[in-house]
Amino acid sequence: MHDQHRYAVGIEWTGDRGEGTATYRSYGRDHRIHAEGKRHEIAGSSDRVFRGDADRWNPEELVIAALAQCHMLSYLHVAAVNGIVVVGYVDSATGTLQQEGDGGRLIEATLRPVVTLAEHHDEADAHRAEALHHRASELCFIANSVSFLVRHEPTTLRAGAAT
Repeated sequence: MHDQHRYAVGIEWTGDRGEGTATYRSYGRDHRIHAEGKRHEIAGSSDRVFRGDADRWNPEELVIAALAQCHMLSYLHVAAVNGIVVVGYVDSATGTLQQEGDGGRLIEATLRPVVTLAEHHDEADAHRAEALHHRASELCFIANSVSFLVRHEPTTLRAGAAT
């Protein structure tokens, strides 16, 4: 039996400047993203190049953030079940949007997780820990849902080790 999980979010456009969408320049791209039970909403817009507000999250950034979050959560799970103690995890993920005619699509993303292992791990554990990124990628729901390439450039550190 396959379980299905449903997720619902709401989007509320807040960019009406009094003229609605009378012209391409007459309206703001600002909006709010919310979900039932969430205390905090996300302030969204389009990318600045598409007349958006650079101080707000755009959809492309949210997709890249979702990939990075999903990989991290999958990785932490895989590390735990394999006896690898992670004490730190950061990622500097990037993505590329290719404009095509009037549209476009994300064509690639690169995740750059830097994982810090507990001091007691040795070099062999560090190699095992780095290899676990492959399994985490296989388990990541979001990575399995996108049609573009998701690369991984992991770095593994050991707490207390000289860098």
